[in-house]
Amino acid sequence: MEELGLADVEAFLAVARARGFRGAAAQAGVSASALSAALRRLESRLGVRLLNRTTRSVTLTEAGQRLLERLGPLIGEIGSALDSINAYRDSPTGTLRLNVPSIVARHILPSIASRFLKTHPGITLDVITDDAFVDVLAAGCDAGIRYEERVERDMIALPIGPRVQRFVAAASPAYLAERGHPTRPQELVDHACIRHRFPSGVVAAWEFERRGKTVRLRPEGPLLASTVEMEVEAAVAGLGIIHTFEEFLRPHLASGALLPILDDWCQRFTGPLLYYPSRSHMPAPLRAFVDFIKGDT
Repeated sequence: MEELGLADVEAFLAVARARGFRGAAAQAGVSASALSAALRRLESRLGVRLLNRTTRSVTLTEAGQRLLERLGPLIGEIGSALDSINAYRDSPTGTLRLNVPSIVARHILPSIASRFLKTHPGITLDVITDDAFVDVLAAGCDAGIRYEERVERDMIALPIGPRVQRFVAAASPAYLAERGHPTRPQELVDHACIRHRFPSGVVAAWEFERRGKTVRLRPEGPLLASTVEMEVEAAVAGLGIIHTFEEFLRPHLASGALLPILDDWCQRFTGPLLYYPSRSHMPAPLRAFVDFIKGDT
């Protein structure tokens, strides 16, 4: 059999884990056509089909599933062995891939990333923004950042960024002048509310807390969107009440374009966590980032 190329094997792993060429290409930083060519070479050398491809989906054949199960740990060991050489460098090098939600990518990680990369110029930070909960290893990432309730229990978790955050409800002065100021969360069912849909399709309920009492409701309104920018713009335009991370609304609250409501009911929660699998041979870029975060607190 013709000698297999490691790059083609890695291409197979990337496509198999992402369940598609486009997602794998985005994560690997190569073109989808390059991955497709690598898969054709690999299948040709093995003499067996590894993936079933249609215009809508990519699925593993039985042979592909067996290869994925056997190769995943082996490639991980090879990567760990090669990365161990980093211990002999004055400064670690390599790529650190993080999977983070949009709130973290926009308002928490930028300043942290800038300080980290200035400290470690040999490291490339590859940030994938994803509001869905994912298996970071299956997605080809070294670590992820999520909130406490979304972190798997077998992961090591480390606080990163603010220790406490808030969800804030707000509306434009024009909307409140026309519709009035709600004084209790229950009154929101009689108001126009701007809601958010997550990538999974789930429309989150609104939660409010005060003195140990929690109110959870699902208001209705004129806009249901999956982008915060559209939701905030709608609120500023007077279409309704928005309920989201305080960081998304802070500039508009400061300018007076939005006014907070139900402030004494604002829900506070623990800030985000950096999480990663427990393993003895941690990649050098990840180890450097973990040490940086611990020293940055």
